[in-house]
Amino acid sequence: MSTKILVVDDEPDLEVLLLQKFRRQIREGSLRFIFARDGIDALAVIAANRDVDIVLSDINMPRMDGLSLLANLQREDENLATIMISAYSDMPNIRTAMNRGAFDFVTKPIDFPDLEATIVKTIHHVQTLREAQRRQSAAEQARASLSRYFSPNLAERLASSAEALDLGGKRQDVASLFTDLTGFTTLVETIEPNVLGQLLNDYIVGMTDIVFAHDGTVAKIIGDAIHVLFGAPVGQPDHARRAIACSIELDAFARSFRENWCRKGIALGHTRIGAHAGTAVVGNFGGGKFFDYSAYGDTINVAARLEAANKSLGTRICVSGKLAANVEGFHGRPVGDLLLRGRAEPIRAFEPLDAESYASEATRAYITAFSELEAGDHRAIASFAALVGRNPHDPLAGFHLKRLMNGDFGTTINLKNFH
Repeated sequence: MSTKILVVDDEPDLEVLLLQKFRRQIREGSLRFIFARDGIDALAVIAANRDVDIVLSDINMPRMDGLSLLANLQREDENLATIMISAYSDMPNIRTAMNRGAFDFVTKPIDFPDLEATIVKTIHHVQTLREAQRRQSAAEQARASLSRYFSPNLAERLASSAEALDLGGKRQDVASLFTDLTGFTTLVETIEPNVLGQLLNDYIVGMTDIVFAHDGTVAKIIGDAIHVLFGAPVGQPDHARRAIACSIELDAFARSFRENWCRKGIALGHTRIGAHAGTAVVGNFGGGKFFDYSAYGDTINVAARLEAANKSLGTRICVSGKLAANVEGFHGRPVGDLLLRGRAEPIRAFEPLDAESYASEATRAYITAFSELEAGDHRAIASFAALVGRNPHDPLAGFHLKRLMNGDFGTTINLKNFH
């Protein structure tokens, strides 16, 4: 690595001496010297040579002295290390120079071995400073990129770890959550682009803010659909709890958001949410050019299919029994044992509820009716009919009543039979 040094001195003999004393370093290319006669010349030379690393400047010079030059360099915020030259007897000016930001000084007459040692020390300082600045810049760029995917706290942790941005994946225990806004494709064709832009931006910001509040990772945003991970890239022992709590809060936001836009005359659909827990391969698969944090595996596929299952069930949130089992004190209604596309065995699913809804009389009546359904008790028909009679806006109770009326007893639900 070559270091460029600007020497500022009005004594022409110094140029000859420096080129002679450092001829080996100059020949090897480790040092390059350029020269100016005073501070005014120096500023012009620096403006034309942005790769100057070190300024070696006399203090006493005509037109603009070394102290004035140093002040100018500080004002311009030049990223330069400055070594001042002065007579030993001129200690007050040397002290002033150091107070103004000079890195070091040498005295006249110049002791060249001491000057060489000072230059070596200054080069090391410049390299250390620039490496720190490079790391800071890289961290800031990483934070800017990561903040699109991760909560601010998590982005800060990842930005400080170079390994976190490495390409490749690893297998981790995660909770995977998918959201989808129903009827969005049709909506795109029916409203003005500027209205659509505002709607979608407000929706995505609101949803992702909730995800980040629960320290979730936004793995993908495709239109209105969002894929969220908990437990990756940084492990979270309570990732299942976070996913459940997040899904309930996302549902509350989405319902409020829908009501607001419906009042404006925009018929917005419901947001459907599905979640599952298990292992997945997660990591940065961007190919070195893009930061594309993704997750792959059966856990991800099941979560996506549970989100889609809401359409048939009439629910807004559908989570797997495996996810629910990992949440102490889980509150929710059993949905049934779902036969999902691509799977031979059914998966028990639940509809998560907040504490107030779970404690309600209607939820207790539903759980009783579902227990009868599970036991093959034909009283389940009357129980579900009573539920629908009391609350005709309970689509899950209505779904089971319709099944029972069609002679479909039991808790296993083959979603291929529903469209």
